[in-house]
Formats: sequence, structure tokens, C-alpha cells
Amino acid sequence: MNTQNQFGTLSGLTQAWTTLQSQVPLRPIRTEVDFAGVRALADTLADAVGDDDTHPLFSLFELTMELIERWEDEHVSIPAVEPREVLRHLLEANNLKQKDLEDIASTGLVSDILAGRREISKRLAKCLAERFRVDVSVFI
Repeated sequence: MNTQNQFGTLSGLTQAWTTLQSQVPLRPIRTEVDFAGVRALADTLADAVGDDDTHPLFSLFELTMELIERWEDEHVSIPAVEPREVLRHLLEANNLKQKDLEDIASTGLVSDILAGRREISKRLAKCLAERFRVDVSVFI
């Protein structure tokens, strides 16, 4: 049966889909191999599309990112990290020392936080989030 609808004929749609599938792995991700294929496609599309949401391949890029996000939500667990470890990482990643935060916290306070002797207060969490341009929740 070759019915006509708003998408054309079913056989035409089947042929177009088969052609697309032979060029790109656009299907639900079920395995690590599928994930790697879709990830490679997303990387290629990101390079081609950039920030141009009018690019002809932008919607294909969005679809691949949605597939990746769904897979990661179901299969990738991100371990909980202590707020002090986040702070330690951000200091190291930004080549900063404890004294470089003196405008928002004393060196002693930062040292106590990193050593696990003190917690990060809500006020300090907000200041650190602004300083490092991250969500405040990583420090709470």
C-alpha cells in the first residue's frame, strides 16, 4: 500500500529514510557503539553549524543532542562531589591560590573549607558561584 499524506507517499518516505540512515546514525541509542556513532555525528555537526541556528543542519544537530541527552540521563551517573572538592578543582583549573579569593573570603576560611573543617556558607557559595561563573548549587 502506497498511501499519500502530508509527507508524500509511504514508499517515498521509506526511501528517503533509508538514504538518510545510510549516511548518518540517526536512530535511538541502544548500545555504546550507537552512542559513539551519534556522538561523532554531533561533533561533526557542531563544527559545521557552530552557533548558527539558521544553518540547514541545525535541526539535525538538535536531534542528535536530544538523543545523546536521553542516553546520558539513563546510562551515565555523575558521582556526587563535595563542595570543597569543587572549590579545590576550580582553584587548580584557574591557576589560583587561596589568597586569590581574599576579596570574598579570608585565606584561613578557604583553608578550613578545603581541609574539611568548615562548610561553605550560603553567602560564600553565592560569591564563589559568581566568581567562577558556575551554578551556586555546586557549593551547597
